[in-house]
Amino acid sequence: MSKLGTLGARLHRGEIGYDFVGKRKIWYGISILITITAILGLTVRGLNMGIEFQGGAVFTTDRTSVTVSQAETFAEDASGHDAVVQKLGNGGLRVQIAGIDTDTSDAIKDKLAQDLGVDAEKINADLVGPSWGDQIANKAWEGLAIFMVLVVIYLAIAFEWRMAIAALVALIHDITITVGIYALVGFEVTPGTVIGLLTILGYSLYDTVVVFDSLKEQTKDITKQTRWTYSDVADRSINSTLVRSINTTVVALLPVAGLLFIGGGVLGAGMLNDISLSLFVGLAAGAYSSIFIATPLVADLKEREPQMKALRKRVLAKRAQAAAKGEAPEPQSAETSYDDQDPEDAAPAVVGPRNQPASRSRGRGRPSGKRR
Repeated sequence: MSKLGTLGARLHRGEIGYDFVGKRKIWYGISILITITAILGLTVRGLNMGIEFQGGAVFTTDRTSVTVSQAETFAEDASGHDAVVQKLGNGGLRVQIAGIDTDTSDAIKDKLAQDLGVDAEKINADLVGPSWGDQIANKAWEGLAIFMVLVVIYLAIAFEWRMAIAALVALIHDITITVGIYALVGFEVTPGTVIGLLTILGYSLYDTVVVFDSLKEQTKDITKQTRWTYSDVADRSINSTLVRSINTTVVALLPVAGLLFIGGGVLGAGMLNDISLSLFVGLAAGAYSSIFIATPLVADLKEREPQMKALRKRVLAKRAQAAAKGEAPEPQSAETSYDDQDPEDAAPAVVGPRNQPASRSRGRGRPSGKRR
């Protein structure tokens, strides 16, 4: 078995683990810092909205020897607006100019044909009105709002309202970071970007629900024992699904990275950037939030309940008694039910490698010598 597979098995069994919930203030601080940076970028630079949202025209030409930089200069001189020019596979150009209307598009088309040295009749012009762009933007916001409401309702029914709130916070966290990155790098926001956002929200939600499902299963009848607090079990849930989350995230990021860095960067297919950047940033942010934000936040909310406070008090008291006696009880595995546990044992859920007692490894009442 590979080292990663062995590590994943040991994490799942609870033999080793990392205290994610105990260090939650660190993760909260990192997330707040990243979110503030994203908001500042969004406030200062703003989003580079495509013509689908603000209206404009797209001119497509036949094969020409004019370079992209030259075409951008010609288009900006002809329209008085910023232009985005892309080289097409057939040698032609795609000239995108925002903020122009039907009345001025014909004059711009003729001027472009003259500057580019092509026939005006062979330039294809697609116009998008600003009112249509507003409708698209409104529909995007409505779709996002409906998605969020349905997510909260589903999680509140399938799990509980605390998990629904934590998942919603994680989703808003992912959206804010992704949109902020778009503002900072200046990539154009198109309908492809919206599709990418909705896609990564679904992926982030899936990753979060996997951890929540494990947490729900392991916290059944948790108040009947005195071994673990709710935060301890939350740590176990994260650790037991950690390798799975890392594997699925890496596998998902590899093709998206190919689209972004090779397709958009090396090959110059700028249209791929619209969706690939949102997918790349969103997938990474979603994996981070499901591990470092959603589950620790659920633990925070649950630990405020009176019964969980009482449980924590009992567990800590047991641990203090064990420490005073110099005892080091063996922690149970993640699959052990609460009914099978010794109520006198009290140990943290994540304590590092576990040492099996000699009596258990050899069998009860059986001598350690060879059988005659």
